[in-house]
This record gives sequence, structure tokens and C-alpha cells, in this order.
Amino acid sequence: MAIPLPGKALPRHDVSKGGGQADADDAAAWPGGDDDQPSVVAELRALWGMAAPITALNCVVYLRAMVSVLCLGRLGPLDLAGGALAIGLTNITGHSVLFGLASGLEPLCAQAFGSRNHELLTLSVQRAVLLLFLAAVPIALLWLNVGPILVALGQDPTISAHAASYAAFALPDLAAGAVLQPLRVYLRSQGITRPMAACSAIAVVLHVPLNVALVFGMGLGVRGVAAAQALTNTNMLLFLLAYIRWARACEGTWKGWARPAAVASGLPALASLAVPSCVGVCLEWWWYEVVTVLAGYLPNPAAAVGAAGVLIQTTSLMYTVPMALAACVSTRVGNELGAGKPRRARMAALVALWCALAIGVVHVAWTVALSRRWVELFTTEAGVVRLASAAMPVVGLCELGNCPQTTGCGVLRGTARPAVGARINLLSFYLVGTPVAVYLAFGAPGVGFRGLWYGLLSAQASCVALVLAAVVWRTDWRVEAMRAKKLAGLELAHPVPTTTAADDADDAAEERKRLVVAGTGEPAAEGGV
Repeated sequence: MAIPLPGKALPRHDVSKGGGQADADDAAAWPGGDDDQPSVVAELRALWGMAAPITALNCVVYLRAMVSVLCLGRLGPLDLAGGALAIGLTNITGHSVLFGLASGLEPLCAQAFGSRNHELLTLSVQRAVLLLFLAAVPIALLWLNVGPILVALGQDPTISAHAASYAAFALPDLAAGAVLQPLRVYLRSQGITRPMAACSAIAVVLHVPLNVALVFGMGLGVRGVAAAQALTNTNMLLFLLAYIRWARACEGTWKGWARPAAVASGLPALASLAVPSCVGVCLEWWWYEVVTVLAGYLPNPAAAVGAAGVLIQTTSLMYTVPMALAACVSTRVGNELGAGKPRRARMAALVALWCALAIGVVHVAWTVALSRRWVELFTTEAGVVRLASAAMPVVGLCELGNCPQTTGCGVLRGTARPAVGARINLLSFYLVGTPVAVYLAFGAPGVGFRGLWYGLLSAQASCVALVLAAVVWRTDWRVEAMRAKKLAGLELAHPVPTTTAADDADDAAEERKRLVVAGTGEPAAEGGV
């Protein structure tokens, strides 16, 4: 089934007026109206109705990763070292890239759904899948050569061999992620979040017996851990697709498969949003790997790296809530802008930012009160406990900035401004945070390991200040609503080719009528132009 010409999908567009006059009239009309009256209570209900299931989904994914690490730990030190190295490598070079690229789909899907341009919504998700598959090709080539690369970088050959085995068996995970990540954005843009959490939970429940069977039953070892993770992500995808088909959840918004040429033609426009989103996500994710590397150069590197690992696992768990909040506020802002409701979009952003601040305060409280007890859940090694528990309050304080800045970046994605977030992350984490971390950890006397996390604190402080300035003080919501109208209506200027001659003739006639209306202000005669 082909996607029809989406010219009738935007009821708010009045093409009988000239472009400038229409824009002026819309700009004057949008800020008012009975349907653009924001309510804090209603927005809280809408936001957390989406964010709570997404938070549960993120926690489930976190548990899946913990199961994998536990299985590696039972295999032996070499398997654990090689598997941990491979997990970090695949996260840095693969999963973060696919997740970041899929994030660029958020404004297109959210604004298209808000404006009821379901043709653009359908076409955008197909383009995102194609873009992620194209990105997966060089990633797969890199993973196939992980062993020689790690040896060339000075890693132990035995550990490198285990890491290479993991990476090779993780290749199917790239294919699953290339479809799963855009599908999640597509569903979230329509407010379909509970089924995603439920499907993920079922898949993770099956993840435990999969690991036992592959890792220990079949004796695959580290390869079994990689294969189990790939199978679990594939199960998440299959369960979601089965739900969509059984519940007919997207029957009103899915407009069929477009011709390959139509999908490929829109890749540059999608990439202009996806690449900055990817850069912003990767810059932040990669910084934590930099911390791990720097910890290896401190006195007693084994304890320092171990403590860094505990703290990074802790921040990953705390990140599940603001990450869900960011994804959902991106959808809420995009939906309201696409529907031409700038006041509601602004209210969605402000409510989400206040919620993020409250979450940050909670994280500060529990990390200060339970720092040592929490660390001892991971390890009883005295050196690791001492370093990690001393840095835990600093990590909690970082969340006071991280939660609002992560949420603010979600707002920027919802307004189709991911490049702003990417520039802020580059400046904050690498031009502020890294120099501070290096100086305090290696140059300032008596600071040591805590200096790395003071560097993170400085990065988060800089980041949250810049993000809030961009979102709260430098966002003209009327202008963003106009931009969303244009973004959601881009397909009007580029009709999607259809698959039959009859449809081609009908679409050509429809396009001639549209052009005459837009150019002269008068409708075309039925017999032709």
C-alpha cells in the first residue's frame, strides 16, 4: 500500500491565501482561542501518564543489563573483563549512535501527529529505519574487527579475543535496534507508552532463562551473553509488532509503505535533525567513559576504576527517570506545537522542568543519606567502598543539574532544535567539565578521585544554565508554533509517489489544483488548469 498525497492532512492550512498573509493570520490566531488554555493539573496528568510507563521501560532495560553483567561475573575474570570491555565498546560505538539518531525523529513524529499529518508521521518513521540501517553498516564492520583494533591499542590479547567474540554475536542487536528505536518514537508520539513497557517487561522476564540456556546450558560463555541480549531486543520488537497488529493501535495513523524512492528522498532532511541529536546524546554518554579511563591513571587504579563503575551504574539508574521525562516532554511539546497551541507547549515545558527539579532534589537526598549502604550493595571491597561512598553526595548533587538539563534537551528536541543541545553538551562536558575534572583529580592536592565527579558537577551546572536559558528565556513559542506548522507541512511541497497509474493521475490532478489555488487564490476548474 502506498502513501497518498498528504495535501488534505493539514486542516489548519489555508492555501487559498498567499503565503505571507496566511502566516500572518495564523500567527495572530494561534496565541488565543479556547483550545489553547493551559492547565497545570491537566499537563501533569498528561505528562506522567506517558512518563511513568517509559520510566518503567527504562528500569526494565537497566535490569536486563544487570542480568548480563551478573552472568559475565559467574564465567570468570577473563570473561568478565572481555565482556565488560565489549559492552562499553558496543554502547559507545553502536547503541548510543542508534538511540541518538532515532531521537532526531521525535520532533517530526510529535509535530506531525499533533497536526494530524499522518502521512508525514508514517513516512518519517520509515525514513528513520532506513537511516539507522545505513548507520549500522559501518558500525557492524567496526564490531567485526574489534579484536585487532583492541590489540593495536595495547589491550591484552586474551581479553581482546573475548571482547571480539561478544561483539560478533551482538551484531543482530544492530538490526533489532534499527527498527525498535524508531518504532518506540513513533508509538510515543501517539501516547502509546504502556504497551511498550509491558512488552519490554515480558522480554526481560524471558531474558533470564535465555541467559541461563545460552551461557551455561549450551556453554557459549560470553558469546551467549551477547546472543541473549540480541534475542531479548528482538523479542521486544516482535512483541510490540504483535501488539500493534492485534490491538490495531496505529490503524488510524499508519498510512502504508511508501515507495523506496520517496523514503530515500527525505533522508537529508531527517539527517539534519538526527545527526545533531545523535551528537548531543553521544557527547554526554561518552563523557562517562572518559571518566573511567581517567580513573585508571589515579593511584590505586583498580579501586578507582571499580568505584567509577559503581557510580556510573548508579547514575544510569537515576538517569531512567529524567530520560523518560525528556522523551515525553519532547512528545508533549511537539504535539502541542504541531496542533498550533504554543501556550500549551510552553506549559508542558515548564511543568516538566519543575518535575525534573523535584526529582533532582530526591536524588540529592537519598545519595547523601544512603551513600555507604548503597555502595555496599555492589561490593564489599574496602578501597572501592571508601572512594565511591565519598563521591556519592557529589553524584547526587550532579543530578540536581542533570535532571533539568536532560529534560530541557527534550524540550529542544520537541521544538526541532537538537543542534542547540549538541553545542551546549560539547561546551559543558568537554570545554568545562573535562578540564576541571583533570585539574582537580591530578593537579589539586587531596582531591583525587572526587575531582572527577566535581568535573561532572561543573559540566552539569554549565549545561543546566545554558539549557534553561535556551528553553525558558530564549524560546518564542509563537515562532516555534509557526516553525512546527512548516515542518509538519513539508510533504505538501514534495508529494509522495504512488504505485499505480490511476493513483498517479489522481495525484497529478490534485497537485495541479493545489498549485492553482496557492498561486491565484481561485480554485481550478474540474476540467483542468
